[in-house]
Amino acid sequence: LQDHRLILSTSFGYMDSTLRVAKEFPDAAFEHAGGYKLADNLATYNARVYEGRYLAGVLAGHATKSKVLGYVAAMPIPEVLQGINAFALGAREVDPAIETRVIWTNSWFDPIREQEAAATLASQKADVITHHTDSSAVVKAAEKLDVQVIGYHSNMSAFAPKMHLASVTHHWGQYYIARAKALLAGEWRSEMTWGGIADEMVRVEAIATRVSPAAHEQYGRLLAEIKAFHRHPFTGPLIANDGKLRLAPNERIGDTDLARMDWLVDGVVGKV
Repeated sequence: LQDHRLILSTSFGYMDSTLRVAKEFPDAAFEHAGGYKLADNLATYNARVYEGRYLAGVLAGHATKSKVLGYVAAMPIPEVLQGINAFALGAREVDPAIETRVIWTNSWFDPIREQEAAATLASQKADVITHHTDSSAVVKAAEKLDVQVIGYHSNMSAFAPKMHLASVTHHWGQYYIARAKALLAGEWRSEMTWGGIADEMVRVEAIATRVSPAAHEQYGRLLAEIKAFHRHPFTGPLIANDGKLRLAPNERIGDTDLARMDWLVDGVVGKV
């Protein structure tokens, strides 16, 4: 490891490899993004992206005219399912008749397949689409298709100057700095960190100026409630799209169940 003392592995798929290497180098500290396995010198961290997805769903709910939204998704792991479900729930805060259609690419990075999925969703009357994939292909495709789009990972407005509605973004800098400082001070510990909007790990950025006053009002109110921990996107009653009751009225899903999510909410057209 060339004497590096803090190693960051930044993909869910690196989990077992990181665990194996951490055992080989017990004097180094390792941080794995999105995983759930710990060791004495291996910590995990993630962002509550579902909070941003929920708010983006509210914006999409106000923007749609067809009442059909599209979601290009990579792999059916809990983090992706949380995002799909939260997006659909946010849209249904605006209009319970809105449906969210999902197409799986089965790849984190496949621009051609992502572009094709976006076109298919547009052909199914989706007039706002978003994605959980690692390229800008969906955003670029939406611009050509004249379909509004919500980017992911970073501010993607440059790829769709006309059709970009907003972007749900991650922000790791402050976390990395804090963990490096803890290591230098001899205070680094293996732990799980899951930060959200209140921790400034997740933001909704570059909201289009065309967003309506009603959308701004509802978005702002819900943002404030999430920051104050007064609102959780996954609050019952919640029914899965197979008709099964998943959360009773006023029940909030716990982090353990969130981390194991393997179902889609009512209003999502698709299968896990």
